[in-house]
Amino acid sequence: MLIRKEAIKIVAEKIFDNPIIAANGYLSRDLYEVCDKPSNFYMIGSMGLASSIGLGLALKNRKKTFYIFDGDGNLLMNLGSLITIGVHKPKNLIHIVFDNSSHESTGGQPTESKNIQLDSVARSAKIRTFKVGTKSDLIKKLEKTKKLTGPILILVKISKSKKTSKRVSIEPTKIKLRFMESLRN
Repeated sequence: MLIRKEAIKIVAEKIFDNPIIAANGYLSRDLYEVCDKPSNFYMIGSMGLASSIGLGLALKNRKKTFYIFDGDGNLLMNLGSLITIGVHKPKNLIHIVFDNSSHESTGGQPTESKNIQLDSVARSAKIRTFKVGTKSDLIKKLEKTKKLTGPILILVKISKSKKTSKRVSIEPTKIKLRFMESLRN
C-alpha cells in the first residue's frame, strides 16, 4: 500500500502546473516538501474546507482544471461538499482523497472511513469515482482522468507513515497572493 507522501508525489508529477487546493495538516506539508509551486494553495488551519474552496474556484475558472487534495478526516468534516459538487457538476474538478482511516496529523485518531465508503458517497452524488491502492493503479487512473470530464473523485487508499514533513514556511498571505497570480497566467 502507498504512503501519503509517495502518492502525493506521483499525483503532483502527473498533473504538472494545474492548481491544487491542499487540505490542512500533513497533506499540505507533504505537497510543500515534494512539489512546491505557486499554483498550490495550502490550507493552513481550515480543516474540511479544501473541497468547498476547490469547487468555488472550478466554477469561477472553467478553463483550468482544479485538483483538490483531501484527507479522509478532512472530507468527513465537510461531507456535504460532495453533494454540492455533484449538484453543480464542474467538469474541471478532480478530487483526490488520500484515505488512511486516520486523523494522522492530530495524533492518529481513527476516522469512520472504515465504516463509510467515501467513494460510494461520492458515487451516490453522481460524481465519477475511482478507488486505487497501488502505485500502478494510481498512475493508470490519473492518465484515464485526463480524458474524462469531471467531477471526478479518486479515493487513494494509503497507510500511515512514520515520517513527518516540515511545516509550510510560506506566510498565508503570500500563499494566497502567489496562488491568485498563478491563476492569471
